[in-house]
Amino acid sequence: MAADARLVECLESLKDQSLRDFEIVVVDNSGEGKARRAPLPSGIRILENGSNAGFGAAINRGFQASNSPFLAVLNDDAAAHPQWLERLVAAMRQRPDVGMCASQVRLFGEHRLDSASMLVSGDGSSKQRGHGRLPEDFPELEETLLPSGSAALYRRAMLDEIGGFDESFFLYCEDTDLGLRARWAGWKCLYVPDAVVEHHYSHSAGGASRLKAYFVERNRLFVVFKNFPARMLIRVPFASAARYLWHVWYTIQGRGAAARFRASGHAGPRMIWYVIRAHFAALAAAGRLRKQRRSIRERARITPRVFRRLIDCYSISARKVAQL
Repeated sequence: MAADARLVECLESLKDQSLRDFEIVVVDNSGEGKARRAPLPSGIRILENGSNAGFGAAINRGFQASNSPFLAVLNDDAAAHPQWLERLVAAMRQRPDVGMCASQVRLFGEHRLDSASMLVSGDGSSKQRGHGRLPEDFPELEETLLPSGSAALYRRAMLDEIGGFDESFFLYCEDTDLGLRARWAGWKCLYVPDAVVEHHYSHSAGGASRLKAYFVERNRLFVVFKNFPARMLIRVPFASAARYLWHVWYTIQGRGAAARFRASGHAGPRMIWYVIRAHFAALAAAGRLRKQRRSIRERARITPRVFRRLIDCYSISARKVAQL
């Protein structure tokens, strides 16, 4: 299915929502006016960027153009079930301490999960909770760590307090960073299992692309430098080394993300280069990251000990990260 057809499919699913009192805003990051030329449903507001400003910048622009107390984010390669938005808003209205809601995101056309919220590893890597499992394995409305940005609801009051998505991430992990900043500020997240979305997984940048390999590695370093307490930072190199070793092991077996990267025609040394490049990029950004880290701590409503417990409660092992 062409990208334009998927966007139309996404917007048609929003037009069919049981909740009617909301505005649909499309932020076109193509720099070519693709959304304007596509056969979109009527009543859609389009905001165009002159070039690809990145995922976070696009969402921030949509948020700034709205006065709604809630901001729903939906990838253009996803389609929402009719009660998706109604269920998310209802869950958030009942809990004033909740600033984020995670959807039940299914792999498109399958009765398997893409995500039931997100988990974070000891080296800052984030992965979808329940990826590949059955929806019935996660049936309860429950507190979780943070939502996947592919299909989420955010409270305006929370975003006004902590700021929007960090636009320097450009692509990948900005939802993890936003969610962790929100947790530092004392906001909670709910997983809403009857808010269902179907997602064409990794359609935009590819499942094992060079773009994804670099930005995922760089941005997980941004996440840890900004959000991890000192005691957790000390453990990050060891957790990273464990993940790299598991990547090697699963590559030999032909499994996991590194194996998919290699199968896409990328040699092992190229992956090593992306890791090195990502670390240099993080070092170059150290001054900015230090200022952001200080700002997060100044506004924090929880202690580092509570934050560590949160990560421990919603963690994923280095082995599982490499395996998925």
